[in-house]
Amino acid sequence: MLAGCSADGRETIRFAFSKREALDFMQGLIDEYHASQNEVRVEMDTSGIDVVSASFVRGNPPDLMLSNYNYETARYVQRCALTDLSDTDAAATVREDLEPLMAQYGSCEGRTSALPYSVMAASVIYNRDLFEQNGVEVPQTWDELIAACQTFEAAGITPIYGTFKDDWSVGQGWFDYSAGGSLDVIDFFNRLAEQGADVGADSEVSFQKDFADPMARMIELTEYVNDDAATRAYGDGNLAMAKGEAAMYLQGPWAFGEIAKTSQDVALGTFPLPMTDDPDDLAVRVNMDLAAMIPVEAAHPDAARDFLEFLYEPEHIQEYNASQLGFAPTQDAPPPDDPRIEGMIAYYDEGRVYQGPSVLVPRTIPMNSYAQAMVLGEDTDRMLRTIDADWARLAFRAPAPRTDETKEAGE
Repeated sequence: MLAGCSADGRETIRFAFSKREALDFMQGLIDEYHASQNEVRVEMDTSGIDVVSASFVRGNPPDLMLSNYNYETARYVQRCALTDLSDTDAAATVREDLEPLMAQYGSCEGRTSALPYSVMAASVIYNRDLFEQNGVEVPQTWDELIAACQTFEAAGITPIYGTFKDDWSVGQGWFDYSAGGSLDVIDFFNRLAEQGADVGADSEVSFQKDFADPMARMIELTEYVNDDAATRAYGDGNLAMAKGEAAMYLQGPWAFGEIAKTSQDVALGTFPLPMTDDPDDLAVRVNMDLAAMIPVEAAHPDAARDFLEFLYEPEHIQEYNASQLGFAPTQDAPPPDDPRIEGMIAYYDEGRVYQGPSVLVPRTIPMNSYAQAMVLGEDTDRMLRTIDADWARLAFRAPAPRTDETKEAGE
């Protein structure tokens, strides 16, 4: 149903927001917006991406979306189904160095179709007390990382807690950290896109060639996990870290809240996984946890823009990100003040970040499952060949990019 006017005469917009952990916070922000003006009313739609996708098909999309920015939502960008936000005050505040990360999912030529709202950075979670008690410094090179693992192992402490039962935890942590700490991810996927469907053992760029060394080191790290890693899941890892049973955990900051449910006293920090012997290669994994978008067919685009500008006011965007342990994407935002993520601040500020390869491919390629298979003992070369073959088939079927001109022409 199209939103119209509320009982008090305000223009009503439908606002799609489905980050479950932040619903109460966002409702509070909506209430504050209502109190600040008397022309627009916001109704929050928490039905999720599938329902939103269906609404686009029916020609009745939300007026404003604040959604996880991935291949599912980026389809709207690629099809030029979103309005240009480049002339908004919000767009003027966004860091320019984040644009290449947004563009990795595609673009509509001539438009700024989506604006980042919350950047989630992830890296190795570590137990500060165990490091200090065993005289281990935060490693900055591959050799230092292996030495740290051997020190903990000799002390009877699990160096890295593995949760291989959950394939997503392998994909976002082990696979992404290993690749992102070794490769220029943007350059790899740009070259892969130029390669088209001709991806394989003899091509200039391929998963077989470029990911071979990172995956070999990933497998080497699995020698330092708990013996039951194959049967342990995300919840088990959070519990183990809360109890101080492992020194390191390849998981994102979303785990902190779960760990705190068991113990609020454990001292935790973060650092980027070193995969080479050059500290200059250190970088943290990021994803655009939320991006703002206004559909072309929005029923109330001007009202939606007004609320968008409110969301991007410094006190609002900064407070939201602080509540979620995220990084604000705006130019003058102060760094987070939570000590658990302070180890990532310098890398984010310097732009030493990458998006995880696991989220830079469509879901039709089961990257998490392939990553899980590798850490569970499948031959890495065979799995990388399979990924190349999947990519080649996908590239062969992919439509040509759309632009404003092709959309207007009905192509």
